[in-house]
Amino acid sequence: MQRILSALSLITLLSVSPVFADSLVGTKEIPFEVKRIWNDAPHNAFTDILRWKGDFYCTFREGTGHIPAETEGIGDGTIRILKSAKGEEWTSVALLTFKDIDLRDPKLSITPDKRLMISMGGSNYDGRTLVDREPYVSFLDSPKGTVTKPRPIVVDDTIGEDPGWLWRVTWHKGVGYGVSYRSIQNEIWEVLLVKTTDGIHYTLVDMLELPGRPNESTVRFDKQGKMFIVVRNEDKERRGHIGHSTAPYTDWTWNDIPQKLGGPDMIFMPDGELLLGTRQYSSPTQTIVGHLCPKGSFTKYATFPSGGDTSYPGFVIYKRKLWMSYYASHEGKTSIYLATMKLKDIKERNTSLGH
Repeated sequence: MQRILSALSLITLLSVSPVFADSLVGTKEIPFEVKRIWNDAPHNAFTDILRWKGDFYCTFREGTGHIPAETEGIGDGTIRILKSAKGEEWTSVALLTFKDIDLRDPKLSITPDKRLMISMGGSNYDGRTLVDREPYVSFLDSPKGTVTKPRPIVVDDTIGEDPGWLWRVTWHKGVGYGVSYRSIQNEIWEVLLVKTTDGIHYTLVDMLELPGRPNESTVRFDKQGKMFIVVRNEDKERRGHIGHSTAPYTDWTWNDIPQKLGGPDMIFMPDGELLLGTRQYSSPTQTIVGHLCPKGSFTKYATFPSGGDTSYPGFVIYKRKLWMSYYASHEGKTSIYLATMKLKDIKERNTSLGH
């Protein structure tokens, strides 16, 4: 799968006027506000968000569609990075491209040496047929600096030649953890818990024993250092999974989540409650957030303006609010949205339900 790519990435520093939709206020479930913050490309999707050095940063993929256009040799996915001081006005600070490679699923994290790390996947397509793919990573040292050129991650012999698809990295006590998934047979996939100290080189922590086709996964830690992982699965049952383990993270307890997940992310609230954001596949398809119990039960708290191609949220807590990026196509064009919910409203709902 590992490919030698002759083309280097193009990084463009831009300042573009933001696009806003009228703010929409949720009237059911937990109150929220949401507005569109970007839709310049034909297809804008797969988001993440965090705060770094006093500003919000939001990243996502721009392309012609959910997968590249049916044109031989075209890898049209690029990675956009936006910046905002207060989450109101947004400007573009970088656009990452790689010739003939479809970059997608960007995720943000902050390394132990305080750099902004952008992890992403790179897909090689023949027309609309996926040929192979591998993970890439870029870094930003300071807000006024330039983003490094995307480079493939490096895996050691414990992982093997196929690095799989590293979907997100979460740092804890100087170590970055993520789950990489790969296919070993048509209907059987495997997921690997991996770790890094520099964001580039990865070693195996544990092979996670899950059935079917487990794939997109998010790692988080509670205040005691216990690791939690939520996993999407594309097997026949299409149920998600949540697992937890204490260090060294090789002895796992797993429970099924009784619904299909899409682009899942989760975050621990200040009171220890675990929130999950994902795609709801019932008609209409929408992006939702709710309480996730370590035993697998899920209680929906909010349904956001969304539909069609949607989900892949990112979370950050700031100024007594939960901020969530996501994408959706309910307004006719797949666009990037930012939603906010007050922490007190989330806590009140959590308390009222006895969680």
